[in-house]
Amino acid sequence: MMDEFIIEANNLSKSFGDFVAVDNLNLKIKKGEVFGFLGPNGAGKTTSIKMMVGLLRPTSGQILIDGTEIRHADKLKIGICPQDIVLWESLTCKESLKFMGEMYEVPNDILKTRVESLLEDLMLMDKANTLVSNLSGGMKRRLNLAMALIHSPEIVVLDEPSEGLDPQSRRVLWNFIRSLRDKEGKTVILTTHLMDEADGLSDRIAIIDHGKLMRLDTPKNLKKEIGEGDIVEIHLFDSKMNQKLISRLKTLENIDSVIEVDGIINVRALNAVGKLPEIMSEVQNMNIEIADLSLHPNTLEDVFIELTGTRLRE
Repeated sequence: MMDEFIIEANNLSKSFGDFVAVDNLNLKIKKGEVFGFLGPNGAGKTTSIKMMVGLLRPTSGQILIDGTEIRHADKLKIGICPQDIVLWESLTCKESLKFMGEMYEVPNDILKTRVESLLEDLMLMDKANTLVSNLSGGMKRRLNLAMALIHSPEIVVLDEPSEGLDPQSRRVLWNFIRSLRDKEGKTVILTTHLMDEADGLSDRIAIIDHGKLMRLDTPKNLKKEIGEGDIVEIHLFDSKMNQKLISRLKTLENIDSVIEVDGIINVRALNAVGKLPEIMSEVQNMNIEIADLSLHPNTLEDVFIELTGTRLRE
C-alpha cells in the first residue's frame, strides 16, 4: 500500500561547502513505527532529520510526507523535540504547555485535558506549578518532549532524547515512547548513539556513518546478520603484539572473525565460551600478557564495528 509509508526520502543529499553531511540517502518510514537513526555524532543523523521534517533544505533529493512533497505538506503533522532544551525559564510547567498549545491554536477544552495528560504520562504532575528554572535537567528534557506533543502530531521527532538523563528519567522516557506507538499509533523518529536505546525501542534501525546509510533493518535482523555468536574482547598489555596474535587466532577452527578495534582484539565465534581455552592456550604459547578479557553476546555495537571497523563513539 502506498500510504503505508508516512515519510519517504529519495536520493537525499546535503553539503555545507565541501563537506558532505548526507550522501544520497534513500529510506522509507512506516506509519506507526519507532524508526531509529543510529550513528556517532557527526554522522549526519540530525541533518537527515532536519531535511525530512522541512527544517533544512536539501542540496538535492526529494522528501514526501504522506505522499505529498514536503513544501506542500501539513507541518502540523510533525512534533519536534530538539537535542538542545528550549524552554521559558520564568514559566511553570503547566503555563509552558498551555502557552505552546495556544500557539498551535489547540481548542481550550482539548488543551486543558492534554496538558493534564502529558504532565501525568511524563511524571511531571507534582511539578505542574513549579517554575522551569527550578526543574532538574531530566525534568526539563521531559517537559521539552511534552511541548513537542501538545498539538498531538502524527510524527514525533526525538533528537538524542536521552542525552544527559539519569537512569530513572530514561526509563520513564522509554516507556512513554513505546506508549506513543502502541496506544496512540504515532510514528516516532529517534536519533541516538546509545545502543541499548536503539535496540530496545526501534522497530527498524538505519545505521548511518559519514552521511551514508550503511544498513536498514530490524534490530534482530541486524544482529543476526553478523552471526548470532559471542564476542571475546582481548586487551593486551603490549598492543604491538596485536597483529601477531590476530594472525594466530585466525588459524583456529570455527572462529568467524578476528579484528582489531581501537587497540583491542575482537574475536567473534558461535560458541565463544567453548573456544576460550583454545584462545588462552595460543596466548600463553606466545608469552603474551593480557591486560583485560571480556565476553558478551552479539550486540548492535558489534554490527556497527563489523560495518565500519570502529566503535560507536560520542
